[in-house]
Amino acid sequence: AYAVVFAMPAAGTRVPVHSPRPVSIDQLDREFVPYVTVIQAGTTVNFPNRDPLLHHVYSFSPVKTFEIKLYSGDAARGILFDKPGTVTLGCNIHDWMIGYIHVVETPYFARTGSDGRARMTEVVAGEFEIHVWHPAQRVAAAPKPMKHDARTTTDVAFVLDVMPRKKRFKPPLDAIRYK
Repeated sequence: AYAVVFAMPAAGTRVPVHSPRPVSIDQLDREFVPYVTVIQAGTTVNFPNRDPLLHHVYSFSPVKTFEIKLYSGDAARGILFDKPGTVTLGCNIHDWMIGYIHVVETPYFARTGSDGRARMTEVVAGEFEIHVWHPAQRVAAAPKPMKHDARTTTDVAFVLDVMPRKKRFKPPLDAIRYK
C-alpha cells in the first residue's frame, strides 16, 4: 500500500494537456489522510483540519518549503506544488503526524491500494517509462519501459523492498491539553 506509480512519456509520445485539479489532504484523527498523495506538478493542495483541535502544517523539503500556522477548519489558502519530487509533511504540534506528497511531471499516475495494485486510466498510446516510489523503500526501484496501445490493459510489475510502517505513539485525545 501507498506506493506511487507514474508513467513518463518517452520521446515522441504526445500527451494531451491535462489541467491539474485541486487536491485535499485532511487532518483527521491527528493524522494526514491520505498518508501518501501523488499529484501532477502545478497542483494546488488544500489542508482542511477536520479535528477538534489546532494543527500547524509544514514542510522543509527542498521541493516545497511552506508553513501553515495554527488553524482549525479550512486553511486560509492552498499550497501550489510546482516542482517534481517528494515533500514530507509534518505538524509542529503533533510529532507523530507525518505524510508525503510525491509530485510528478505527468498526468499518468496512481497510488497502490492495500492489495499493492495501482490503475492508471486514459493513458494514450505510446512508449513510457514506468516509475515507482514508496516512502519506506530501502532501495530505489529502476524504472521499466512500457509500450501501450491504449486499447488493452498493460501490466507492469515491481517488487519493492519496503520497511514496515511503524505507527508512532499518539496519546489519547482526552490526554491532550491546550492552554
